[in-house]
Amino acid sequence: MFRLARPRWLCHGRAMPSTARAGGCFLTICILAGFPLGLAIGNPMKGILIGVGVGIVLAVATWLIDRSRRGS
Repeated sequence: MFRLARPRWLCHGRAMPSTARAGGCFLTICILAGFPLGLAIGNPMKGILIGVGVGIVLAVATWLIDRSRRGS
């Protein structure tokens, strides 16, 4: 019955371009995979740190490849 008027600027803005690639998934997957690896070698923290290192390398590589493709 009664509705409050919403200004247009409160609505969703423009959609983000779909050309960007996300590298954060590599970081998450590598950390999660590093834990069982660390358990297998007897040091879970070492496995997580290895996973973090590998994930960072893959995320940065994804960012650099995406940046070179877009010409920035």
